[in-house]
Amino acid sequence: MSKAHFGLIGLGVMGENLVLNAERNGFSSVVYNRTYSKTQAFLEGRGAGKSITGASDLKDFVSKLERPRRILMMVKAGSATDAVIDQISKYLEKGDLLIDGGNSEFRDTERRVAQLESKSFGYIGMGVSGGAKGAFEGPSMMPGGTKASYDAIESLVSKMAAQVEDGPCVAYIGPGGSGHFVKTVHNGIEYGIEQILSEAYDVMKRIGGLNGNQIADVMSHWNRTEELSSYLVEITEVCLRARDPEDDSDLVEKIMDKAGQKGTGLWTVISALELGASVPTIYASLNARVMSSLKVQRVKAESIIKAPALSSFDLGCAQDGMAPLMDAVVLATIASYAQGMELLRSASDEYKYNLNLPSIAQIWKGGCIIRSQLLKRIQNAYEADPHLQNLLIDSWFAEQVNSRLHNLANIVSGAAQRGIPLPCLSSSLDYINSYRSGRLPQNLVQAMRDCFGSHTYERIDQEGSFHTEWLE
Repeated sequence: MSKAHFGLIGLGVMGENLVLNAERNGFSSVVYNRTYSKTQAFLEGRGAGKSITGASDLKDFVSKLERPRRILMMVKAGSATDAVIDQISKYLEKGDLLIDGGNSEFRDTERRVAQLESKSFGYIGMGVSGGAKGAFEGPSMMPGGTKASYDAIESLVSKMAAQVEDGPCVAYIGPGGSGHFVKTVHNGIEYGIEQILSEAYDVMKRIGGLNGNQIADVMSHWNRTEELSSYLVEITEVCLRARDPEDDSDLVEKIMDKAGQKGTGLWTVISALELGASVPTIYASLNARVMSSLKVQRVKAESIIKAPALSSFDLGCAQDGMAPLMDAVVLATIASYAQGMELLRSASDEYKYNLNLPSIAQIWKGGCIIRSQLLKRIQNAYEADPHLQNLLIDSWFAEQVNSRLHNLANIVSGAAQRGIPLPCLSSSLDYINSYRSGRLPQNLVQAMRDCFGSHTYERIDQEGSFHTEWLE
């Protein structure tokens, strides 16, 4: 019996869809799950009649693979991934390759690459985005590790990935944990855009008085524009049109307003703080999820702390796509992408990843959750200037900022006067205004630091460090 081209460990929703994707693209496979009954159920169900076999234990699993073995692990990040590596390593041979397709923390991947390479095994930390449907039809994949390890799987992943006009949505990211770092930042951008769209919905509902279908019509309008055409806007429309089968009301209004998070948003913010990169829109989206968890406290506070007095507020016309609000959403979305790309640039310098930012924008254009038409503009910006310090100063993006900033300011101020929180839109406005300010008030911060702690300061008119005895 011939041996399989590809092995998969972990038959969760993503694992099942990825192995079916590989088989559809001509790669025979063997699968293993810690619970063998799940393997049997898959082989008798979705895997029936396909070039997929099962294994009851890891020794049997490894024996059914052709060499060099290519094994994708789709298991829970952290200790579960380490346990699988420990269990399977004794059956591997020189040249065999393990691929971690989960959402692992990039430093864990750095450690595992070093550990496995020292044993003459290959190791790839590969971010995978696209959800269950994307995994089956073609995800965006972000593999990092040694170039030789990537070369060993390129024929496989280039066929499995989503395909766009300029190629498959997969490329070698860089060494070590770079692939998982890029996926972490992808998820941070995703957090930001999800919160931005949720804030726009809230404004249209609470100030504009629109119902789910009316807001969905606005989302449909936005999705037909270059600036906002995207998967997330598309599914936002779908969610808003869904009806509750109990009473035919807007289903979204029956959902508890408490959002979860799996850690990648937090990792994005921590990495930004460590690298000195400014990501306020992304941080605000994470903080909004934390605040949402305080449901009981918020309900109590609502009866105690009153909103400001109402004032006039030009939200725009629903038939024209709420143009002022659309401007605000466009700029906040651009800010989320700009902050993510800046974080990637900072990490590339600090960790010597040598990230190709146009290539990363290209592989995000299809398959992944943050895919959008805007990524073509981002790709173009970094191709025109590989050393671009911030997306906001690219000519096309600067034009967007200059023409839309007044509406972002009006939306944020109008909502504030009505007591409606817009954490991401507000943070995006502060981010843009801070970035375009040639002088910020941190000169006074430096004076205070020198006053209480003799931390010294620089002057704008002389070279060197200075200290003043402020309290004499």
